[in-house]
Order: sequence, then structure tokens, then C-alpha cells
Amino acid sequence: MHFVDECTIQVRGGRGGNGCVAFRRSRHNPRGGPCGGNGGDGGDVVLVADPRLTTLLDLSMQREYRAEAGGHGQGRDRHGRRGADRIVAVPVGTVVQEVTGERIADLCEPGQRLVVARGGRGGRGNLSFVTATCQAPWRAEPGEPGQERTLRLELRLLADVGLLGYPNVGKSTLIARVSRARPKIADYPFTTLRPHLGVVQLPGEGRSFVLADVPGLIEGAHEGRGLGLRFLRHLSRARVLLHLLAVSPDPGREPERDLDVLNEELRRHDPDLAARPQIVALAQIDLPEARAVLPGLRERLGRRGLHLHAISAVTGEGVAELMEAAWAAARAR
Repeated sequence: MHFVDECTIQVRGGRGGNGCVAFRRSRHNPRGGPCGGNGGDGGDVVLVADPRLTTLLDLSMQREYRAEAGGHGQGRDRHGRRGADRIVAVPVGTVVQEVTGERIADLCEPGQRLVVARGGRGGRGNLSFVTATCQAPWRAEPGEPGQERTLRLELRLLADVGLLGYPNVGKSTLIARVSRARPKIADYPFTTLRPHLGVVQLPGEGRSFVLADVPGLIEGAHEGRGLGLRFLRHLSRARVLLHLLAVSPDPGREPERDLDVLNEELRRHDPDLAARPQIVALAQIDLPEARAVLPGLRERLGRRGLHLHAISAVTGEGVAELMEAAWAAARAR
């Protein structure tokens, strides 16, 4: 299934039904008077947060949503029925915005509802216009049109811990080891083309958290390089950031510099992100080159107030301790 995390849709409330002009006609009541009913109100377009959905794919394929129009008023004092609402399911974590960028709502709770286009009011029939001086009005109102809006939807993942790092540092391997998430794993840049969520279950009752693997962060991500600009928004809800570092064969790359570069990208995208609690881990510690740089890197980061974890997602070394630290940090927030 394709992962779509943003789309634009048009919504339109149902038109109100017309009021009716009618008069009673019967042999036993020749002057029965007006009996035209009111038109029914149009239905609303309502967004509902559905925890079963994980993508905006369906909404990106159908861009227009209309609610049902209200029924017209009829004679014999019969009012038109109200139009049915149009219910549109969206994933939990969807941010609803005007096309101008103004935020309308954040649907971050399962079952949360938001009326985004109200239906038009039904017109009044001539029964509603009877007065002491006008006993037989020939007047009725048309129904009002429903509200029309163009909305921009953005999906932002709901995660306790955001997992970030350069491509090929082992993020996908780690999330596959600690959860049931099964991202694609291969040895080339940008293997992961969509964020992945995994539930990490620790020993003991109620000790779990959601871990999000955010792909494509490299230097210049805030300007659109790599995949970072597209997916940086998915870190906005994370309570804790987990940096995964690795020893790269690229001579221009060092684990400590990678950490500084990614923190600068976070700061430029959203200063609040860079200020959140961070956990740092050196991955692939089963490799000799990673084991060799560990003591010096741990000492340098320690002088900056950062504790460096050493892990191997392949052998499992240090992974349990890292997940315990992530859970404790997320719980503290």
C-alpha cells in the first residue's frame, strides 16, 4: 500500500431544501389556509479520526466530498427531511488546514469528529409566514447553499520516540528487531521511502511505547534535500528523539559530525524539535571499526552531557538497554 501523508480535498455541505407554498383544499374545510412545510437542512461534511487508517491514499484519489441535500417542503404541513451527513474517515494524527496554511484542527484522538462544511438551512414554507394581517401568504424561501471549502490535510505520525539518522545507519533493522514493523532493508541509500511505526513492548505490564522510523534525513533536509523535508513533520509529536549513529566509509562523515548536522537540520526546521530530550546510540557495534571509535566518541559526547549507547541490531547487543532508556525518557515527558 502506498503511503500518502498530504493531500488537498474539496468539501461541500448539502443544499437546504426549498420551502413550499400550498393551501388546504377539502369539502369540509374550504378555507383551510396555508399548509406549505419548510425545507430540510442540508447535511454536513464531517471528518472522523479512524485508527484503522494509516495513510491519506484514499482521500488523495477522491478529492471532492458532498453531503446530501435537504428535502423540499410539501403541502399538508409536511417538512422536508434533513440531508444525510457525509462522513469522511481520516487517519488519527491528521492536521486539517485551510489552503492558506491556517490550521483548523488536529485530529489526534480516535473517534474525534470535525464538521468541515455545514449544510445550508432549509427554506421556510408559507405556513411559517402566517400573521394576523396576512392569513394566506403566497411566500416561501429557497434553501440556502451548503458551505464550500478547500482543505489541505497533513498526516503526522503519533509516536512517543522518533528514530532518526543518516541513511543506512541501521534504523530499519533496529525497528524490525524491537517491534513487529517490517520495513524494507537493503544496503543502498534511501531504502526506506516511508515512515514506519512499531510498538515496542518491554517486560512488565503497561511498559510499551511507539517508535517511529523517519527516513531520508541528510544535510540540507530542511531545504528539501533527500527525503527529509517531506518527513520531518512526522517528528513533531515525538516526545523523545533517538539518534542512531554509525561509522561511515565516506571520508567526509564522522558519527559526531552526523549528530551535529542532524540537530542543526532539526533546529532549522523547528527549534522546538532540537530542544527535546535526545538519546544517542552508536549502531553496528559488532563491526571492528565501530568498536574502535566507541571509547573516544563516548568520552567526547559525555563532555557534552550525552550518554552514548552502543548497540548491534543484528546480534541484539545493547538493544534492550537502549529501549529501556527510550521508554524511561518518553515516560518522563
